[in-house]
Amino acid sequence: MIERFAYARGSRVDDHAVRFSPNLAREPVAFNAELLSPLRFREAISAMHDVVVSDLRFVKRDKSDYEAWKADQAKREALFRREAHRQAEAEIAAKRGIELPKDLKRDFERARRDYWSVRQKYSDYLRKHEPLLWRKLMPCDPVITVAEDVVFFECFSKDESAYGCLSVDRERGFGQSSNFQLGTTNVDYSQDLYEQFQTLRTYRTTRFDLDPEGFGVSTQSLPDYREEKIDLPSSWLRGFMKLQAAMTMPKTRIVLTREVVYSLLAFLKRNIAQRSPRALRFELEPGQPVRLVLEPWEKVFEVFGPPYEGYPTAPIRIWGTRRLLVLARLLPLIESIDVDLLANGLPSFWIARLGDMNFTLGLSGWTTNDWSQGSALDLLQPPRTPSPELISRVAAAMKSRRRATIPELQIDTGEADSYLISASLRSLAQSGQVIYDIAHNRFRYRQVMSQALGEAQLGPGSPELIAAKSLIGSETIDLTQWRNRTKTGELQIGKVKLIDWQDAPNQTRLIVGNVEAKPVEILLDRDDRIKRGKCLCGHFKQFGLRNGPCRHMIALRFVVTAEGRKSYEESYSQHAGNA
Repeated sequence: MIERFAYARGSRVDDHAVRFSPNLAREPVAFNAELLSPLRFREAISAMHDVVVSDLRFVKRDKSDYEAWKADQAKREALFRREAHRQAEAEIAAKRGIELPKDLKRDFERARRDYWSVRQKYSDYLRKHEPLLWRKLMPCDPVITVAEDVVFFECFSKDESAYGCLSVDRERGFGQSSNFQLGTTNVDYSQDLYEQFQTLRTYRTTRFDLDPEGFGVSTQSLPDYREEKIDLPSSWLRGFMKLQAAMTMPKTRIVLTREVVYSLLAFLKRNIAQRSPRALRFELEPGQPVRLVLEPWEKVFEVFGPPYEGYPTAPIRIWGTRRLLVLARLLPLIESIDVDLLANGLPSFWIARLGDMNFTLGLSGWTTNDWSQGSALDLLQPPRTPSPELISRVAAAMKSRRRATIPELQIDTGEADSYLISASLRSLAQSGQVIYDIAHNRFRYRQVMSQALGEAQLGPGSPELIAAKSLIGSETIDLTQWRNRTKTGELQIGKVKLIDWQDAPNQTRLIVGNVEAKPVEILLDRDDRIKRGKCLCGHFKQFGLRNGPCRHMIALRFVVTAEGRKSYEESYSQHAGNA
């Protein structure tokens, strides 16, 4: 997706002010207020920088280029020394009373345009031929949102497996703002800005300035004005979409103290696992303190806090634990950490409570399982299909409120079914219009890009979902007689055979079937969400549910749930109409 970025100047720290330069190609967003805790903000924004530059993917060393460079280095060094000597002599001669050329400014502007032209061509070349190197050298600018109650930053790591969000409370973190305008924009963020952040101190007043003067007709005449058209990777955009699916899933929340987080990070810093498994295991027993066990050492970390009060569950493992080291800089500020767990190998969210700030670290299942490519967790969600009219009403309510809970949206839209409201919010999140603020447990209106996103920008849907629809066909299904049967019977729909279903504990249902001659089992909760499943296909053998359900599980759920069948029939008729 080609996106235009225009910055009047680079973000910087000067005159005791943190000045962010917003993207002038987007809607105007402004905020100017005194930063009440500059030191705390410095540490939190620096931790976010650690997320941006994080890239823990293993890269095998190729020394052939290094050896070639070494062989050629001696020749180049001699040439470099001669050229440097010649330039030094020329500079000395130029300073002996000779006036500067009259065309110096014009030549400088031409050289600057040439530089940015070559830089853009180099960026295009790397994006096409070396996408991994391109993502390292050309990280996407963070997104900043000015809301009524908070100002928050969002970013992804270079390997796109970690998400960071720093949220600052406007009342406790800032003074009165004389100039603000709600909205979302990209901000220019560079290594130089990170280094300037380190100069913030508590003994001098510091202001936070989202450069409201950047919006004006004369900005293009500024000497630092920079405009680029960047082809944003669809993976970066999809990451924001997939993130919402994970955030809104049922989660197991536990509370960790700062002491246990310190012990965990200190052990990870001093030790590197040489063999598998390399997981962090959460042992959760009702009425007992939470236990963290770090594999493969079986190192136990006791959590001396409130006992676990949730449902009995098997131990939950998460991988890619070294990504947690970005929290190290926040340890002096942390009051507590809420950890939201989904299941084995699924994403986890670490919410650091910092008083007037919250720092959310979202980790994909493991380091090489990035948010965009490896996660199809939205397919585990209940198959609800809200009408376009309801989605429009929810969008209008969110744009008006800017932040809302599901009950509030039910009142605004007049829709009693909370599941349809949730489905509408997921649809808006998939188009980049809404975000779920997991730290405050509410939805927020936030446009990740200047326009709503669709398949053209994000790419086609999940191949497992597309394949699942082809397994059913277009025949009508009536499950009433089959559900009320007194003897075991089977129902065949397309390539899906429904064999049995039974009620299970905690208001769940166990569905047994056969799809494409493969035995399939799924466990659905009362909202028709897939909690567990089994299948003999290659997708499930390789990923389990970590990359979403396979086509056979999706097709079986389409058949046995009324909402799933409705969703399928509507999408099928729409496809037939388009054809």
